[in-house]
Amino acid sequence: MHTVPGRRSGAPRRALAVPTAITGLLLVALTASGCTSTDNGGSKTAAGGVTLVKGGQLTTCTHLPYPPFQSEIDGTVQGFDVSLIDLVAKDLGVKQKILDTPFENFKTGAFLNSGECDLAAAGMTITAERKKNVDFSDPYFDATQALLVDKNSGITSLADAKAKKVKLGAQAQTTGEDYAKKQGFDPVSFESSDAVLNGLRTGQVKAVIIDYPVVQGWLKDKANAAAFQLADNINTGEQYGFTVKKGNTKLLAAINKAIKNAKADGTYKKLYEKWIGPYDQSAASPSAS
Repeated sequence: MHTVPGRRSGAPRRALAVPTAITGLLLVALTASGCTSTDNGGSKTAAGGVTLVKGGQLTTCTHLPYPPFQSEIDGTVQGFDVSLIDLVAKDLGVKQKILDTPFENFKTGAFLNSGECDLAAAGMTITAERKKNVDFSDPYFDATQALLVDKNSGITSLADAKAKKVKLGAQAQTTGEDYAKKQGFDPVSFESSDAVLNGLRTGQVKAVIIDYPVVQGWLKDKANAAAFQLADNINTGEQYGFTVKKGNTKLLAAINKAIKNAKADGTYKKLYEKWIGPYDQSAASPSAS
């Protein structure tokens, strides 16, 4: 993607499996004014000399909801991405705070450049185009796209959907949408993954392309599983990465260190099994995109 990649229904309602700095949802009206000058009572210089946009906290931009990577559950934002960035925050000696922002800003790095956020974590696929605007961490997740259809649609694959000229949906500004266009579709664009699923549920579209882990989460819900089914799993060779403002080498190093340590000590595996499902060693591939 998700690039963006997915956030909502089907999200597991449970507490984090390992001790983390549980994140409070910071829903604010986004303005162009001075977030960079505000201090929250702590130093803006964290462990390792990492400079933070707000004192005492690691501010993360995301786009909600996108389970199982980040979504609001029982009043707090939780998920795989959130748990991994909590590890970074712990290493820095601060707590993570979440800022919900439009997904298109992740492509441009707008909220990183303006000092709204220290990093972005949004189930975002590493692409050459995005690398022009932001610096990516090491890959932390291998992703595939999925074709989800109504059980009564009769659609059996992406090729079948194309042959039948069905109306296809995708989340706007994501690699899923890009892939659909490359395959010759004119997809209906939805603002969020919740909206994608609702478009399928209400018949606005007959099928949707979206990140496979998101579909996995949806189908854990019995009502969704009764109505929809996976018609195709599409390996697009995508990998997710976290992003920082270009040139923010110290924070990038801290993120990469936390990912590496989590894979080495078993924390990554535990979080993967909690939020994603059965652990696949290939998902922890250290190779760059």
